[in-house]
Amino acid sequence: MGKIILASSSPRRANILKESGYCYEIIPSPYEEQHTRAVFSYDYIEELAYKKASAVVPLVSEPALIVGADTMVVVDNEILGKPEGFEDACQMLRKLSGRKHKVITAVVVINTENNEIKKRSVTSEVEFYPLSDEQIQKYVNDFKPYDKAGSYGIQEMPEGYIKGYTGSLKNIIGLCPDALAKMLG
Repeated sequence: MGKIILASSSPRRANILKESGYCYEIIPSPYEEQHTRAVFSYDYIEELAYKKASAVVPLVSEPALIVGADTMVVVDNEILGKPEGFEDACQMLRKLSGRKHKVITAVVVINTENNEIKKRSVTSEVEFYPLSDEQIQKYVNDFKPYDKAGSYGIQEMPEGYIKGYTGSLKNIIGLCPDALAKMLG
């Protein structure tokens, strides 16, 4: 196995790799993410994760396993990406208020030695309590979730926002360590 390279600048993904005991290097993907679809599909999210990983391949000169990932928040089959400002963030949280939604993280591992590509998506579910406009605005002002799909990070949500979740918490944060272990193993 070559060295592991995380094709992401996400501190949350890096932390999950570190907590899982991996030695890795970070090379942020130069791929410019452009969510051009409003409707979710597993093929679409896996393609985005693949593009992030494959953009790092030319930047690596020795055998490596390049890990790319993409996380999407999906409600009623609509993708809620990263918000474009305060109002957009508040609007997304209003859509999630009092409801269940899915959080899907796709992971792609490219082995540069043999060009093998592995893809896997993991789905978790999150349920929010009904949120007031005051709660929503306070969260957006306090946590500035502009770099997070769906305008929130479950790991930073104050009490009284998240009713519960099913599946992997780390998947919701941005990378499922169990899925990654199977892909690297």
